Amino acid sequence: MEKFKGLDEEKQQKILDASLKEFAEHGYDKASTNRIVKEAGIGKGMLFYYFKSKKVLYEFLAEYSLDFVVEKYFSRIDMTETDFIERLKQTAQVKFEAQTENKNVFNFLGTFMLNADIKLPPHIQEKYEAMQKAGNAMIYENVDLSLFRNDVDVEKAFKLIRWSIEGYQNELLYTLKGQNMASINFDPYWEEFFDYLEILKKSFYKEGERKQ
Repeated sequence: MEKFKGLDEEKQQKILDASLKEFAEHGYDKASTNRIVKEAGIGKGMLFYYFKSKKVLYEFLAEYSLDFVVEKYFSRIDMTETDFIERLKQTAQVKFEAQTENKNVFNFLGTFMLNADIKLPPHIQEKYEAMQKAGNAMIYENVDLSLFRNDVDVEKAFKLIRWSIEGYQNELLYTLKGQNMASINFDPYWEEFFDYLEILKKSFYKEGERKQ
């Protein structure tokens, strides 16, 4: 990573993780560089050698997190899939994998998106807006609406399906919190998840239009 030129990768990751965690848990105003350096196991001078201020650090983390999501998450979605629920199944799997790989990024972005008080440099603001646009396209673009039953309000169905999938995912993350993700067999969880998706399809799709 160019920003940390000359620093070994393990130390880079410790600084990133400690910083992302601090801002995610405490927000920008209450975030403490003292806690960051303690968590990362580095001297304060090293942190400020690479980042001249807390604001510079925060802006770097914002850009890093946006790039991470686009690279590790968005780029892996098959946009040729026109079945809305199948598309969401894909995004849920990819997001879960990316989230377990680096939960600090997603926790940071969650608080970052809710913080409208910090003025970002134009190039980061543009990335943020582009990510939001790409995220909407990833879910809704090129979806085959003819799969839905004629008596279904498609816009409301979209929301109900998304809420159901996100709710299951959040419940799963809570259930597995603190466990070693590498040692978990996720097959039973995915099978259960796919069973729920079939219920959603039966609820909203026309008979004969449901993929097995």
